[in-house]
Amino acid sequence: MLARFPVSIAWPMNDSFKRGAREGFRLFLPMSVGLIPWALVTGVAMRSAGFSPVEAMGMNLIVFAGTAQIGTLPLIAAGAPLWLIVLTALVLNLRFVIFSAALAPAFEGQSWRRRLASSYLLVDGVFAVCSERILRSHDPHWRWGCFIAPSLWAWVLWQFFVLAGVLGAGSIPRDWSLEFMATIALMVMLVPMTQLRPMLVAALAGGLAAVALRGLPLKLGLIVGIVVGIAAGFAAEHLGVQRRRA
Repeated sequence: MLARFPVSIAWPMNDSFKRGAREGFRLFLPMSVGLIPWALVTGVAMRSAGFSPVEAMGMNLIVFAGTAQIGTLPLIAAGAPLWLIVLTALVLNLRFVIFSAALAPAFEGQSWRRRLASSYLLVDGVFAVCSERILRSHDPHWRWGCFIAPSLWAWVLWQFFVLAGVLGAGSIPRDWSLEFMATIALMVMLVPMTQLRPMLVAALAGGLAAVALRGLPLKLGLIVGIVVGIAAGFAAEHLGVQRRRA
């Protein structure tokens, strides 16, 4: 699959690249199983919101962010203003700004096209299990393989099972409790990230704020919770840097 990508996106298939690709795929493979119920739920939810199969898969290809897709569907179904839908999607995806900033040193010197493709393919699970090793390596070939192989695997897996959810929305038994399975899958992705203190602070602050403000209209409590979590995470990181310098 990688060999078919343009040269500007896929790195030459040298031994270093292959070793990195194998390592990234090995690290991410167990966690990638958690994408399956989440993708199925997303596909079913889009059909339940009134999307046609073409519309649902079009959104899936353009957005490629399950949390943003699920989070904006109630607003779309309720006829919320476009600015609120866009703002919600942006806020729900703000964590990727943090992820991208953390990974930026590993992409120094890469082409604009490759960095743009990487920003589209970046997913929580790959960041959670691969970022530390990617940043530790000084070999750009190995780093690129370790990132792109699991990221492409996540993309293919997500598209396939969202399509399965879209096409099978009317036939998937409701007693399968896919929503619960998807929640568990997200928790599995969250746990490795909370090993870092700023991430743990962000998760706790954001979760508590979202629960406390759940009564706000148009799901605004969720947006406020995300903003609070990000602010708390940045504050914790800043304090940590100051303590290390002291």
